[in-house]
Amino acid sequence: GILQHPDGTVLKQLQPPPRGPRELEFYNKVYDSECCDSILLELREYLPKYFGVWSPPTAPNDTYLKLEDVTCKFNKPCIMDVKIGQKSYDPYASAEKIQQQVSKYPLMEEIGFLVLGMRVYHVSSDSYETQNQHYGRSLTKETVKDGISKFFHNGYCLRKDAIAASIQKIEKILEWFEGQKQLNFYASSLLFVYEGSCQATTVRLSDVTLAEKRGMPKGLLSGGDILEYNNNIHVINSTENGKIEASVSKGLSKFYALHKKAYSKRHHSQLSLKVENLEQDNVWKSSTCITQEHLNGNVIPQLEKVFCHMPAEIKESANVEVRMIDFAHVFPSNTKDEGYIYGLKNLITVLQNILDN
Repeated sequence: GILQHPDGTVLKQLQPPPRGPRELEFYNKVYDSECCDSILLELREYLPKYFGVWSPPTAPNDTYLKLEDVTCKFNKPCIMDVKIGQKSYDPYASAEKIQQQVSKYPLMEEIGFLVLGMRVYHVSSDSYETQNQHYGRSLTKETVKDGISKFFHNGYCLRKDAIAASIQKIEKILEWFEGQKQLNFYASSLLFVYEGSCQATTVRLSDVTLAEKRGMPKGLLSGGDILEYNNNIHVINSTENGKIEASVSKGLSKFYALHKKAYSKRHHSQLSLKVENLEQDNVWKSSTCITQEHLNGNVIPQLEKVFCHMPAEIKESANVEVRMIDFAHVFPSNTKDEGYIYGLKNLITVLQNILDN
């Protein structure tokens, strides 16, 4: 397994030959201090940072790769490992190895990727849901979209912001693969990480700079109030000047308990949403501005759209990482890695379908 070093990096034990030495050679080549190959220099952007090798004092013959902990900046990291490519075996694999890999997931060649596992934080229960590789292998062409969408659902709503940001990052990796013919990757994965906690998925809509940058309607929130991702806001009353008094349901006590340390000086039992006569903005086509006419029965659906389905202009603000990992089967090549490219394109298509639907 992966170990944690006291300095905040992670340690991955070197596998037996030839896999371990091959992965070590890959990292040393990409992170060579004298490297001037633009292809490899760009590749660094999509990998965990590499800090050489490490051996414990008690077992000097055990070698570990010392790598960046991609999850360290997240409070409640949601993590998914997806193997990419049409083949999970390399060109030098024996017939027995090929048969073993194909039998594990026959659809690999057809769809180009396999979910190896996921760990999703559910805000509603303040707990993680974990799925292992057997879950991924159980997915079919018909169920793979729903299977992956589970990773982006936090118990309240689908995190479309995290999906959109993930697509953007995969597209950058795809661009790199389309432009290189040096390396072919087999049995390599993409590691997805996004912030699952409510604390990090809040957006200050009253922030003038954010409003200007993202083209968000002014006046939606006032006084620096924070708009949360949840569907549990209940309208108490509306006054003549359009002010809505809204409070959080008791079922969210655990949800808001997470905020106490960070926002101890804030009063979170009640939110005041000041609604003004806002002009229709094309940014908010799907969630028209909340005005007095929306207060009769359908304000909750309107608020839900604002909370859970952020417009495209701010989706890239989601705290998301997508990194390539596992390089025990990387080989020199003089052709494009068509199998990996095929898998990336299919994965983008599935994520885009989740987003669109």
